[in-house]
Amino acid sequence: MTKEIIENDPYKLAGVDIDAGEDLIRKIKNDVVSTHGANVIGNIGGFAGMFRLPKDFQNPILVACTDGVGTKVALAQEFGDLNGIGQDLVAMCVNDLIVCGAKPLFFLDYYATSKLNVNEASVVIKSIADACINSDCSLLGGETAEMPGHYLDNNFDLAGFSVGCVEEDKIILSENVSSGNLLIGIESSGPHSNGFSLIRKILDDYKGPEAIKYEMIKKALAPTYLYPKLILNILKKFKINSISHITGGGLLENLPRSIPMNLSVEIDTKSWQIPEIFNWLRTEGNILQNDMYRIFNCGIGMVLVVSKEYVSDILNEISSNKLNGYIIGKVKDKTQKESVIFK
Repeated sequence: MTKEIIENDPYKLAGVDIDAGEDLIRKIKNDVVSTHGANVIGNIGGFAGMFRLPKDFQNPILVACTDGVGTKVALAQEFGDLNGIGQDLVAMCVNDLIVCGAKPLFFLDYYATSKLNVNEASVVIKSIADACINSDCSLLGGETAEMPGHYLDNNFDLAGFSVGCVEEDKIILSENVSSGNLLIGIESSGPHSNGFSLIRKILDDYKGPEAIKYEMIKKALAPTYLYPKLILNILKKFKINSISHITGGGLLENLPRSIPMNLSVEIDTKSWQIPEIFNWLRTEGNILQNDMYRIFNCGIGMVLVVSKEYVSDILNEISSNKLNGYIIGKVKDKTQKESVIFK
């Protein structure tokens, strides 16, 4: 191809650089392939990913989830720290899969940008690949799209898609919950990937010392914890009646999704120490505590609903994985309109 043809490439003149896309594929190929196990058929570069269902499932039920990282991407770009954003993306999907007991099998990503920055994109996709390895699933494929005029400046957005599998007779359903069950909260790493439109507004409005602002940004950008390996290990040994992934809507809106309608949960708010980032956000944003429980996870990323007999052993299992677990409440018969009562 002559220099004149390259310089007059109509697609490049319209703002889309095909060569940059090919360069990205070369940069990420090893990271993607490193996630592939024996069940992946073919390799990077095809039109679709193929995955052989593991033979150890007798009555497999496929489970699918999709999610994004939201405006946490914008804060990470502004702060110049994209190293954890890929993990956020994977976590938001695989943490949803594990709620019904499904083992993550594979993951796909969608990266859309105004103008492809190969170095930025490769950092993000490496983070995705590392998170897939840590979740014991394959990065089966993805798509990168340049859309000048739709996304502005150097903005980009991420979406993820994950498929998992669970034995039909081992699906975790809320109907297994009964009055008297206890709630075990597993710590979060911070806000995870929720509430960032509000977080960014509070940071923009903040007039205090830059050192404090810098520290809060670092805490806000901490990558979302990946819970599947831990919970799958617990499920091999103990029964979990129900699980709630605490995402957008916080404890207030997510816990009711994991219990029957005739039951409620009573939360002991003194049973865990709310991390500094949330207290700072509440103070600087002048947010009511009840709204904090509705917007943020407030330090609890996942809640397991279990029978009393398993509580001690499960807490030990969580601790052995270097995470903190807390008995944060109990399930009760519903005697009022609210499904979640904070004490």
